[in-house]
Amino acid sequence: MTDKTPLPDRGWRGSPELWLDAAYDALIDKGVDAVKILPLANSLNLSRTSYYWFFKDRRALLLALLQRWEATTTEPLLEITRAYAATEAEAILGVISIFLGDIGFDRRLELAVRAWAQQDTEVADMLQEADAKRLSALRELLLRWGHGEEDADVRARTIYLVQIGYISMRIAESVEDRIQRVPYYVEVYSGQRPSADEMARFRARVTVPD
Repeated sequence: MTDKTPLPDRGWRGSPELWLDAAYDALIDKGVDAVKILPLANSLNLSRTSYYWFFKDRRALLLALLQRWEATTTEPLLEITRAYAATEAEAILGVISIFLGDIGFDRRLELAVRAWAQQDTEVADMLQEADAKRLSALRELLLRWGHGEEDADVRARTIYLVQIGYISMRIAESVEDRIQRVPYYVEVYSGQRPSADEMARFRARVTVPD
């Protein structure tokens, strides 16, 4: 949870969003085993029974977390691959931008779900399906820009595996350092080098003004 405002005294039941935010924080910080009703209730200063006003059981909360993961990772990526771009380089810059900054692809949640999938076959299946959707969207993007089937497939995999690699390996790299490498990434991914104007627009998109 980003809002650390003191919570009301016991007796208030909270809201579905409040419980879900607390579960999100627990998943990010400690893993799925920490997403349990009583510890969450204690952290929120709420009774355990308040939880059941909003969710049937623990499984319902876990499913809600997975829905949030889909909405904050897969959906933004699919959307950007279908967005208008004047050039192929601009299209690829749009994809890269999703993985940078504080909006777009929820990298912390992605990492937590990948760890969760290692101990839950159902989640592993969902993750595999998400990976396939994401790769397919990147492949279709490249096909629209004239790449052949095999070329588009390899380039899509290169884009995706590099970006997920940044997340999975928890690479410590400043946004500025990453931006300096972006023109080279775009050229590897697409065969096109972004123009200075395209890079300027990209920089404005992924950095916050002082």
